[in-house]
Amino acid sequence: MVRPAAEDSVPRRLLAAATKLFAQQGYDRTSVQEIVAAAGVTKGAMYHYFGSKDDLLSEIYGRVLRLQTEQLEKVAATEAPVAERLRRAAQDVVVSTIENLDDMTIFLQSVHLLAPEKSRAVRAERRRYHERFRALVEEGQRAGEFRADKPADIVVDFFFGSVHHLGAWYRSGGRLSAREVGEHYADLLLAGLRP
Repeated sequence: MVRPAAEDSVPRRLLAAATKLFAQQGYDRTSVQEIVAAAGVTKGAMYHYFGSKDDLLSEIYGRVLRLQTEQLEKVAATEAPVAERLRRAAQDVVVSTIENLDDMTIFLQSVHLLAPEKSRAVRAERRRYHERFRALVEEGQRAGEFRADKPADIVVDFFFGSVHHLGAWYRSGGRLSAREVGEHYADLLLAGLRP
């Protein structure tokens, strides 16, 4: 069913309000009433689109993860050499994380507050993304383009640990743009994989 444009804006308004409030107050200190008031909708409208505050939190992260997964699949499917595909994937995840830094920071700070079944589902989605990224590292290792003395899962965990830390230090308007940070992160990843 296709909804009219006015209805489509309700989920966006709810997500924008939730993101702002979660960033300012924290997920656990933000009430549903505050979210619907900030979005200018009723609780009934919210519950039409989202079953709970947990659903809002998981969707805040889910929309970023879907974007990143789509970009990774496009990059991975090209005929470019594996080092170039990994470089582009690394740059993209850094840039898209910075462009959605509030969303990512909120999620990483609050994922432990999700209901267990919702937490498992979100973690499974993230794991699939990391596995696809790891497949690029493994492809390069098998081809002899990347060093094989470091396990691919450790390489990926190390890289994403630094990506998840961006919220602790990156500020828009700072010395480096998102693209420049992405290039530096990709350079460091590829340099560490050089045989």
